[in-house]
Amino acid sequence: MLLQRVITALVLLALLLPALFYPAPEPLCLLAIVAIAAATWEWGRMNGMAQPKSVALAMAMVFACLLSWIMGLLTAHTPTLWTIAGAAWVLVGGWLLRNGARGWANIDKIVRGIVGFAALWLAWLAICQARVIGTNFLLSVLLLVWVADIGAYFAGRAFGTKFFKNKLAPAISPGKSWEGVCGGMLGVLVLAGVWVWADHAWASPVASLYTRLAQHSGILLVVAVLFMAAMSVVGDLVESLIKRSAGVKDSSGLLPGHGGVLDRVDALLPTLPLAMMLVSIVG
Repeated sequence: MLLQRVITALVLLALLLPALFYPAPEPLCLLAIVAIAAATWEWGRMNGMAQPKSVALAMAMVFACLLSWIMGLLTAHTPTLWTIAGAAWVLVGGWLLRNGARGWANIDKIVRGIVGFAALWLAWLAICQARVIGTNFLLSVLLLVWVADIGAYFAGRAFGTKFFKNKLAPAISPGKSWEGVCGGMLGVLVLAGVWVWADHAWASPVASLYTRLAQHSGILLVVAVLFMAAMSVVGDLVESLIKRSAGVKDSSGLLPGHGGVLDRVDALLPTLPLAMMLVSIVG
């Protein structure tokens, strides 16, 4: 199992890194279409769609992404879109976590399909617009999610239930603890501080998300980073409750040893649009 996980991770990195660091954004945007289409197929399957309908939903996502590309949305200034997307994630995400797997199951399948389609399309557009801004900017958003996840894992393993009596969301994801959340937040604060210093020390031609926030206000940087780390947890928990509603452990088996694409990008679904919202606000 470990060997399988390592091989899959190496293959994914071999695809991601050249596309990420290519001088132009097109390779990464194309790779992101493939990933988002696969995640859309998984979404359809987890929400009761038959195989042909799930495939059709994935093909519709490919068409929507390509149409958005042709229409010039990758380079468009869309602050209203990102503000609406950010607010929707906060409100809908909070509602879903409050109502749990049963609340999700009671929503009409068509509505669930539309919600998932919109969330995945927005994540694709956000990653493309972030890459258009620059690799340093996009990396700063991706690393925030990964560091929050890693920090939460090790803090949870080391201190789980030591300081907080209750688990984070035992009915949705029994393994997650408040100690883990705190560890993740501490990790992203350190990451943000180091990245701001590195941008200044190396005179980065493209400012990271953290530097853009810090130039506006140090308090904004701290609040925004903690907020995004919290929303990455929301994204993870929302996918967990959908899987629990569907009665599955993983979104699919597309990534051997890692589950499905949604299992790997769930925390990015809210944080990518929120990052674009924040950069739209601060300029």
